[in-house]
Amino acid sequence: MDTTNTAVTILAVVIAFVIGGMLGMLMNRRQRTKRLQDKFGPEYERTVSEIGDTRQAENDLEARLNHVKALDIRPLSADEIDRFTHDWQLTQAEFVDEPLAALQKSDRLIREVMKTKGYPVEDFEQRVADISVDYPDLVADYRGLHLIALKGANEDVSTEEMRQAMIHGRALFENLVNKETDLEDMHEQHEKEKI
Repeated sequence: MDTTNTAVTILAVVIAFVIGGMLGMLMNRRQRTKRLQDKFGPEYERTVSEIGDTRQAENDLEARLNHVKALDIRPLSADEIDRFTHDWQLTQAEFVDEPLAALQKSDRLIREVMKTKGYPVEDFEQRVADISVDYPDLVADYRGLHLIALKGANEDVSTEEMRQAMIHGRALFENLVNKETDLEDMHEQHEKEKI
């Protein structure tokens, strides 16, 4: 009888331990999901939808965070800010006469700003992934700008589509160029998230 009670007690402890472990894992997973949803906003849902598996999408988003943390992103100097801002103003002025050329130039200018700040720029998908970490609310607009710029090279694009893409590009450009303290705050937040 004593052996039976001991076996039942051991079994109950093991079951409680397993259930506790499962609940802990579930809580961690929910916290991870909430943290990533808060961090990435609409990009979280887009990534889950595109990949089709929540856990794999969350792994992808975590990989983006880790990749950007490992980069040496730096603020622009005052001279660089002035130069890029001047170039952007010229590009916007060109939009009136040459909207597609101005849109394509704005896409290249954003890429140049990113490169100067320390983002890798060789691959568009990597640029988008990196932008999604530091500027999650603007990544969809950046995709749109780039796609319209590419689309315009091969087929007709309405002036309104190009105008909207240019507006969206300007929002990202301004954040890349002018929000240096915000970027530093974001990287501090990345460091806190690692803890």
